[in-house]
Amino acid sequence: MKKSAALLLLAFGAIGANAQEAVTETTAKSTDTVKAWTSKGNVSLLLNQSSFSNWVAGGENNISGTVGINYDLNYKKDDWNWDNKIIASYGLVKTAGNQEKKTDDRLEFNSLVGKKATGYWSYSFFLNFKTQFTDGYKYGKVDGVEQKLATISRFLSPGYLTFGPGMLWKKNENLKFNLAPATSKITFVDNYFTSVPGYVDGDYFGVDAGKTLRYELGFHASGYYKLDVMTNVSFENIISLYSNYLEDPQNVDLDYQLNVVMKINKYLSTNLSFQTIYDDNAFRGFQTREVFGLGINFGF
Repeated sequence: MKKSAALLLLAFGAIGANAQEAVTETTAKSTDTVKAWTSKGNVSLLLNQSSFSNWVAGGENNISGTVGINYDLNYKKDDWNWDNKIIASYGLVKTAGNQEKKTDDRLEFNSLVGKKATGYWSYSFFLNFKTQFTDGYKYGKVDGVEQKLATISRFLSPGYLTFGPGMLWKKNENLKFNLAPATSKITFVDNYFTSVPGYVDGDYFGVDAGKTLRYELGFHASGYYKLDVMTNVSFENIISLYSNYLEDPQNVDLDYQLNVVMKINKYLSTNLSFQTIYDDNAFRGFQTREVFGLGINFGF
C-alpha cells in the first residue's frame, strides 16, 4: 500500500512538473508574442470658430471641426519586422448662409514587411491604399444661392492600391525608406464618372472612358522621418514618389505629408497637418491641403 501511494505521488509529481513546464513555456511564448507586437495611436479633434457682430472690416460667422486618427501597429522578432500605419481624417466647415463643406477627407493604410538582409537593409514588400470617406462636390451659385452643382468624387472613386517587392533601409522606427523597382499601381473609379459623355473629357483620374480601372507598373520610393525638434514638439514627415514605366516615366507622382504636434499637456495640443500632391492624372499642378487648430488628443 505504501509503495502504491509512493508511486502515485511520484506520478502526480511528474505530471505536475510537466504541467508547470508547459505553463511556463506557454507564458514565455505569450510574453514573447506580446513583446514582438507594439502599438501606439492618437485620436485628435481640431476645432475652429469665428464670430462677427457689427464688424466693419467684414467677415462671416463660421465653425469647423476635424477628427483624425494616426495609429501604428508594428511587429519585430528575429530577422522580421512588419510596420502598419493607418491615417484617417474628416473635417467640415459651416459658414453662415452657405452649405457645409468638407475641409478634410482621407483614409490611408500603409503596410511594410521586411526580412533582414545585411546591416540596416532588409528584403521588403509594401502595400499602400488610399481613398476618401464621402462624396466630394463642385459648388456654384444659382440665383445667388450656393448649391451643389455636381458630384466629383466618392468613396473608392478614386481609390489607389499600390504594392510591390523592394529593399528597405531602416535605422529605427523613426527613420526608414523603401525602394521598390517593380511596383504595381491600380486606380479604381466608379463607372458613373467614366460613362457620362463629356463629364471628365474622356478620362477620370487617368482611367479611360467606359472603364473602372487603370493599371500602372513603375518605380516607387517612400520615406518616413519623425523628429522631436524640442520638448513636446514633433515633426512627422512621410513622402512617396512614383514613376510609371508604361506611360510618361518622366512625370513623377509626389505625395508629401507633414504632421506637426506641439503638446500643451496630456490632452491638449496645437496640430498642423500639411500635404502636397502632384499627380498629372488627377490634376496638372500641385494639390495642397493644410489643417491647423487646437487639438484635443487621446492616446492609446
